[in-house]
Amino acid sequence: MTFLYIITALSLLVSLVFNRKKTGKAILSGAKKLWKITPPFLSVLMGVSVVLYLVPQEMISRTLGGSSNFASLITASLIGSITFMPGPIVYPLCRILVNQGVAYSIIAAFSTTLMMVGAITFPMEKSLFGWKFALMRNLVSYCIGLAIAAVFFLVQGVLI
Repeated sequence: MTFLYIITALSLLVSLVFNRKKTGKAILSGAKKLWKITPPFLSVLMGVSVVLYLVPQEMISRTLGGSSNFASLITASLIGSITFMPGPIVYPLCRILVNQGVAYSIIAAFSTTLMMVGAITFPMEKSLFGWKFALMRNLVSYCIGLAIAAVFFLVQGVLI
């Protein structure tokens, strides 16, 4: 991460050398946009915190079950769609679920929808991009998540 900070700082310095006025305008524009998205972003963070507090990992693993069936797959994809977690938390959680006997296709449905579909982030997306775009992005992401889970189900059925 430090490497990215260094590259960013060097790029900013190069930009300042070539055109100080444009660089200043760009920084001001970025700061205004950051200020504009801060309230919805903070509300999303608070919502995520509440969800993570209220839904323990054990409940998720009990709900998803150990078998790879259609009901578990849909349940996993819906739970993933309404929950929001950063990647560094999702992957260890998936490993815990695998260790508790949850099928890989269920894990695929859960993790892909968890990372791609944003029911909690929908209000922020709607305010930034419009409700049609936010809805379409979420629907397409949900379908992609189900397709990935279907591939895992087929591969799992062939291999096991």
